[in-house]
Amino acid sequence: MPEIESWDYTLYVPNDLRAVTVCRRTLRLILTLQGVIGVADTAELLAAELVSNAVRHTKGPAALRVRRTPEGTVWIGAWDSDPAPPDPPRPLEQVGESEEGRGLGLVRACAEYWGWRPTARFGDRGKYVWCELAAA
Repeated sequence: MPEIESWDYTLYVPNDLRAVTVCRRTLRLILTLQGVIGVADTAELLAAELVSNAVRHTKGPAALRVRRTPEGTVWIGAWDSDPAPPDPPRPLEQVGESEEGRGLGLVRACAEYWGWRPTARFGDRGKYVWCELAAA
């Protein structure tokens, strides 16, 4: 079996809701060029939710990180400058028609795994909220 090539990209963005569109389009381009277009729709949705939360609920910069592990997993994470844990995801059936509060519920429903961890970037404490998609 051929070895899967791993790669890692990080896109740093300002605290601006337009960054969500920039991240979605950049992520699709990365996945297309790396030959994992099969997960692009789901990855784009999840990245948009993670980055949207990062810029909506914090005042500082944010970052989108996407990488492929040697095992073939696509890992997507959004860093923000707030070290507080995210609110627990609500089940999608409790969200209803409103888009408010659905972000992590979608991540939980669509990703193989998801989680968060405290970390630092730009010299500031913050957190990564991440998810994994099987792409092998």
